Amino acid sequence: MANEPNQSPKIHGRGSGIQPANPYLHVLQEADWEHVAEDEEYLTELGRPRTVYLPDNSQSIISENDSPDIPFRYSVNPYRGCAHGCSYCYARPTHEYLGLSAGIDFETKVMVKHRAGDLLRDWLARPAWRPEPITFSGVTDCYQPAEREFRLTRACLEVVLEANQPVHLITKNALVLRDLDLLRELAAKNLVRVAVSITSLNQSLTRVMEPRTSSPAARLAAVEELSSAGVSTFVMAAPMIPGLNDSELPSILRAASEAGAQGAAFVLLRLPTTVRPVFFDWLERQVPDQAEKVKNRIRSTRGGRVNSARFGERMRGTGEIADQIAQTFRVFAAKYGLAGKLPPLDCSQFHPPRAKSGQMSLF
Repeated sequence: MANEPNQSPKIHGRGSGIQPANPYLHVLQEADWEHVAEDEEYLTELGRPRTVYLPDNSQSIISENDSPDIPFRYSVNPYRGCAHGCSYCYARPTHEYLGLSAGIDFETKVMVKHRAGDLLRDWLARPAWRPEPITFSGVTDCYQPAEREFRLTRACLEVVLEANQPVHLITKNALVLRDLDLLRELAAKNLVRVAVSITSLNQSLTRVMEPRTSSPAARLAAVEELSSAGVSTFVMAAPMIPGLNDSELPSILRAASEAGAQGAAFVLLRLPTTVRPVFFDWLERQVPDQAEKVKNRIRSTRGGRVNSARFGERMRGTGEIADQIAQTFRVFAAKYGLAGKLPPLDCSQFHPPRAKSGQMSLF
């Protein structure tokens, strides 16, 4: 059955169902659906957009931040954009800097930094580098589906192991287990910690909210296998979405503890700029009966707005509901043995890796 005139096709298998306008572009392109509404084959193709991988020729792989509420200074992102397609992803607007959209473009046009391993090697070989932990990844998931094909995160971990460089990994994909051989070696030297993001234990929710991630069961199994292998493992209950998944926080923490996680943290939902229309459109499509309740509760945690960029509150929110979520986390993290501060990774073993040319440093 053809779409109604001027109605865009329904998107399948993606977190976003729209292409919000890029605020950095002066010209907006819109489809004339009235003239293609009868072309069912074309509409079907549009409704199932394929992931396209594009080369990213960045000359550096390290990003640096000085935000007081982000617990790391340096990060590595082998990819830009993320096929996981999480409807709430705060990183979506980063695609707008590339002239693309924070909607479907973000999850279907993935930029690949093919030289990631060499670029990391060059950075660590610099005489100016003073070792401290580096996070994979600060923006998009380093174990997203592209990693199966391009193996850039693994290439970086091989450099990390050669140099004894401490790293933190953050992912919601059980693909992290593919690199267990490297992670086990790093763990034996206290050089790695893996944080697995678990937003819900309800697969019917994650299937539509995070459509191309690993299932909750697979993520918990990854936590268990990593922990059994001696890898320090952490669970991120993030984001907590008031009125949608926040009631699951105790059960997520219990499951994390039973799987062997050593610590946990949570982050309240953030909806900066064009993330808001993507997520609100998702709510109205996937959970219409809850949409208004969730929107109102989000606003109640952001002083009547949907987002706050203020340091100190952007990750936690304010107000009664935000306080209840934070208190719930504190109580159950303590109950399940996840509240303690984990020991730091060891930076003392670092030595610069051999340069790409094979020439050793004189100093």
